[in-house]
Amino acid sequence: MRIHLTVNGTGRTWEVAPGDTLLDVLRREGFAGVKKGCGTGDCGACTVLLNGRAVNACLVLAVKAEGHTVVTIEGVAQGGRLHPVQEAFLEAGAVQCGYCTPGMVLSAVSLLSHNPDPSEAEICEAISGNLCRCTGYVKQIAAIERAAARMRESQ
Repeated sequence: MRIHLTVNGTGRTWEVAPGDTLLDVLRREGFAGVKKGCGTGDCGACTVLLNGRAVNACLVLAVKAEGHTVVTIEGVAQGGRLHPVQEAFLEAGAVQCGYCTPGMVLSAVSLLSHNPDPSEAEICEAISGNLCRCTGYVKQIAAIERAAARMRESQ
């Protein structure tokens, strides 16, 4: 089957099999920032934005992305400048091994796009689908709070 979608602002047309997941297709097409973790939607390593909403790409059939917009970690930075969430993750030391980072950043970007002033509980809920085996999430939460504050100030 042939699907048409927009990935990181660029229209794409790909041949996919009916059972291909969005994760499989994105990885095959060179989007290495989309990590393959558990394959069951439990770890969040494959998180992408589908029409602005954080989803596990391993649970989405590629054909379901037909006509939709996908953003991977490669598409978050704009004009050579990191997204405020990416900057805050670096500044807060919220990046350890880096495996969970793309999914965690995209979950935070999704949250902040519809809730510019989230509580700590709301941040925890937003990243609850992103498993990090290196940290206790303290630095990631602090980074998201920092990014939210910066984004509010810049508006």
